[in-house]
Amino acid sequence: MIKKEIQALLSEINGIVRFDEPMRLYTSFRIGGPADAYVEPADVESLQQLMTGACAEKIPVVVMGGTNLLVRDGGIEGIVVRLVKLNRIEEQENGLLYAEGGVLMPRLLKVAMQRGLSGLEFAAGIPGTVAGCVVMNAGTRFGEMKEVVRKIRLVTITGAILDVSGEEAGYSYRRSRLPEGIVVGVWLGMKPGTKAKIESCVKESIHRRKATQPIEMPNAGCVFKNPHSDSAGRLIEAAGLKGARIGDAQVSTKHANFIVNRGHATAEDTQALIGLVAKTVVEKFGVTLELEVQIVGRESARN
Repeated sequence: MIKKEIQALLSEINGIVRFDEPMRLYTSFRIGGPADAYVEPADVESLQQLMTGACAEKIPVVVMGGTNLLVRDGGIEGIVVRLVKLNRIEEQENGLLYAEGGVLMPRLLKVAMQRGLSGLEFAAGIPGTVAGCVVMNAGTRFGEMKEVVRKIRLVTITGAILDVSGEEAGYSYRRSRLPEGIVVGVWLGMKPGTKAKIESCVKESIHRRKATQPIEMPNAGCVFKNPHSDSAGRLIEAAGLKGARIGDAQVSTKHANFIVNRGHATAEDTQALIGLVAKTVVEKFGVTLELEVQIVGRESARN
């Protein structure tokens, strides 16, 4: 049964609200049990209202972009927020490009390319939302978000608006130390470039990704962070784990640091396979792999 407090709070929120919504519909893994409540706030003000009420009632809130994420089979307690309606992009003065948190990275890159703004070429092929990429300092071997982020706007857990400079974000490899809250916008420092050159760079990167990553199958991106001076994919492949499978979860035969859903994989299957990979790499090479994919939710369904 959904808590009365959640129902009461969400009855006053402007936006899309659903209860017992399967999270597999919204994750790139196509895996995940139901959230108690699912919300797409209509605007920042609606999100502030939601966060204020949730804080007062001590209702947990999880923001979800859908990539780099494994939702457990038991689903998610409390409220899941997706920022799909926060999708504005605006070119501003002094080379700044503003994007709301729900903007998808491929769309942002396309807009930057059309306007001859250089700086995001490294992100070609990275899925997910601006908010998610800002929080995890998403990147490739060609660059990271921290190189272009100038200012971040958050809605805090109490519903307040807070602006944080890029320097204050505490960026390091695939992580940030932002205050607790939800990223609703970011200002990116761009440079003038030629559309043809940017487009050529982007097409080359996307072609390389298609050739080396299993983008044709449901997956959550790289499962593990690369250890210092090595590659997680190389270690997993050297351990003989390419193609290893538990249920319908399988280590990709194209790139060993990806786990793919062959059709009906569960989170339980996937976590078991992640555990097998990590254990085998430690045993063979003495290297402890750190997760890049985030695992959230309940182990089993509510009674």
